[in-house]
Amino acid sequence: MSSNQNILVKLKDAGFKINDKWLVQGVSLQVEKGKIVTLIGPNGSGKSTTAKIALGIYKKIEGAVEKFTNNVGYVPQKISIDWTLPLRVHDFMVLTENLKSETIDEALSLTGVIHLKDKNLGDLSGGEFQRVLLARAISKKPDLLVLDEPVQGVDFTGEIALYELIKKISDELNCGILLISHDLHTVMSATDHVVCLNGHVCCSGSPTDVAKNDEYKALFGEQASQILSRYEHKHDHIHTDEGKIKKN
Repeated sequence: MSSNQNILVKLKDAGFKINDKWLVQGVSLQVEKGKIVTLIGPNGSGKSTTAKIALGIYKKIEGAVEKFTNNVGYVPQKISIDWTLPLRVHDFMVLTENLKSETIDEALSLTGVIHLKDKNLGDLSGGEFQRVLLARAISKKPDLLVLDEPVQGVDFTGEIALYELIKKISDELNCGILLISHDLHTVMSATDHVVCLNGHVCCSGSPTDVAKNDEYKALFGEQASQILSRYEHKHDHIHTDEGKIKKN
């Protein structure tokens, strides 16, 4: 059993509708310190809506949401920037926050982009920009970090690296993370609990349990479940340059 003191946000049968149409309904979950909860589901399944309920952005909701911290960092799915502006990374970090120089350096160092501090945003790669967004979100050492599709615009190798970074942030800051992802098998090594949505909670549990669930298979296909099973294998070996397997 987890201590109630560790709970940062808790949703109970939460839902939200616009013009009598439910975007999501009946969602129950909680995010605790040092834990990563991942929301997965197809487009339009209510992932971003659920995140906004947790953040308190949507007020007129069904059910209940309890927040036990106001120290929250957020990386939205979309952010509007005029890329023609000569905006440096350092300038971007202080657009809406009054941050000390050492605070900025610490956040950029943790996300691995301190060397880009004086570079224009328009000159960054997709992966570099996502790391800057993460740095901005963690600059005030939040208790709760909400990340809506934080690996968009990044190739597969970059996705793996970013998910490893998110796990590192969770460990080092001991913050709880609510993570939205389109892909379960790339986040499974980092996440503690998965909630699969399709307008409601289809299934939830550990990544392995969710991958075996029939509703998950119906949404993502049997192949996705098999990929996850293969991806989960324990790394008690290494692959040599010749492609052979050598035990550690």
